[in-house]
Amino acid sequence: MHTYRTLGTVALLACVAAVGACDKNGRQSITGPVSGALVKFHNFGVGAPGVNFYANTEKVTAISSANCQPPNDTTSVCRSTGNEATTGTAYGALGNGGLYNEIPVGSSTLTGKIAALTDKDLVIATATASLENGKFYSYFVSGVYDASAKKTDAFVVEDPIPTITDFSQAYVRFVNAISNSQPMTLYAKSSVSGNEVAAGSTVAYKAAGTFTALPAAVYDLNTRTAGSSTNVITRTAVSFVAGHVYTVTARGDMVSTVTANKPALDNTANR
Repeated sequence: MHTYRTLGTVALLACVAAVGACDKNGRQSITGPVSGALVKFHNFGVGAPGVNFYANTEKVTAISSANCQPPNDTTSVCRSTGNEATTGTAYGALGNGGLYNEIPVGSSTLTGKIAALTDKDLVIATATASLENGKFYSYFVSGVYDASAKKTDAFVVEDPIPTITDFSQAYVRFVNAISNSQPMTLYAKSSVSGNEVAAGSTVAYKAAGTFTALPAAVYDLNTRTAGSSTNVITRTAVSFVAGHVYTVTARGDMVSTVTANKPALDNTANR
């Protein structure tokens, strides 16, 4: 049996929720020795139910039930396997609090399975990737959930964490997880200097841009399509901390009128 473990620790920081999500800005240690690939799991499928994440047949993430919190933690179930909540990882959230999970190398089928009792363990999103030892990856449940077919998209991108040589800089890249979007470029405008720079180049759906060095500061973020000066998605007052590495992901539905499903920019720390 393979062992799947979560690496590092997260410092819990206060965050402001926009469209039901928050920055995952805790810093994870990813410098220790590993024996496998490292994968971060996102549920960014609009309208998707809460899921547990799997690598092949092994469950990688789940959420513990409050039924095993003191004083209810003396039962044999709580002392052995624990009770699993039926909420899973909700839309806009990351499995295991945004930590990387160690996964055996080789071809791996990564899936999101319904956590609720209704349709329990039904696969709604699947992506296959060839995982290499010591490399980092992100798996995204993406697009818009089809409630009739009970399916949504998924994809995997590599996270080539840059080697930091200048600790006055933050490193930022853009991922596009919106299935009905046009290719977009992420722009970051400093709230101090007013200077705006592109964080990489144009990124299509299911793709990731390159990590770009930006001076540590607070930025207003915008995405724009090629040749356009009109902002498509905007998020203000995002802090990029020196020496940290971030992925900004576009998620949502470009045509939705439901506030929670409208396009938004998620900011997640890779390290």
